[in-house]
Amino acid sequence: MNRINELFNKKKSNILSVYFCAGFPQLNNVEPTLKALQDNGVDMVEIGIPFSDPMADGPVIQNASSRALKNGMSLKKLFAQLKDIRNEINIPLVMMGYLNPIVQYGFREFCISCKEVGIDGMIIPDLPFKEYMDDYKEIAAEYNLKMIMLITPETSSERIQHIDQNTDGFIYMVSSASTTGSQSKFDEQKEEYFRRINEMKLNNPRMIGFGISNKQTFDMACNYASGAIIGSKFVTLMEKNEGDANKAAKELISALE
Repeated sequence: MNRINELFNKKKSNILSVYFCAGFPQLNNVEPTLKALQDNGVDMVEIGIPFSDPMADGPVIQNASSRALKNGMSLKKLFAQLKDIRNEINIPLVMMGYLNPIVQYGFREFCISCKEVGIDGMIIPDLPFKEYMDDYKEIAAEYNLKMIMLITPETSSERIQHIDQNTDGFIYMVSSASTTGSQSKFDEQKEEYFRRINEMKLNNPRMIGFGISNKQTFDMACNYASGAIIGSKFVTLMEKNEGDANKAAKELISALE
């Protein structure tokens, strides 16, 4: 069974997934960051593939992505850094990146490389759902890679049902239609959106992301979904701690307690 499915079968609530940008603040940060996150109790990790135009991301991740590229990070180098990662890491790993660098690498070749290093799924924010269905679904399934699709407050119920019926892993609930970034709390409008999706009784578990940065936002996300995804907050802590992933992870966990 895919590790993502295993996680959601085993743990039904308060799941914590953390995003980091590969190659930031230092080029060779992938292995130590994954180890630090696992050692500090994180349930799942999104490995960010740096890209020159990360349009769904706010300034924190945009900056991290730009600096990672300047450090020389590429998909080829990322897979090289992940080569033996499953000797130490047993939690689910998800690749998070935009379509352009993945297509340049070759989608099937990308899936093969993911399978070889033990990646469990992928999030491609700018991949249209129809294109996924027509061109990518069968290839991803061939390598047992879960394609995680995003929904927003603007996504129609019909499309959400269609996504739920044609994916397997979890659904990424974007808390708002804006870019990524920390928020101190969620307003009533976002809470109504969380309630609406919760009442749809979808087959797939859901994770809420964008704006999770403290105990209040994490707890609310966990009230309406299986857990939460944290990105900008951890990237900020990585920079603050000069790339010391263990210190950053400990500080993040402390902020959620």
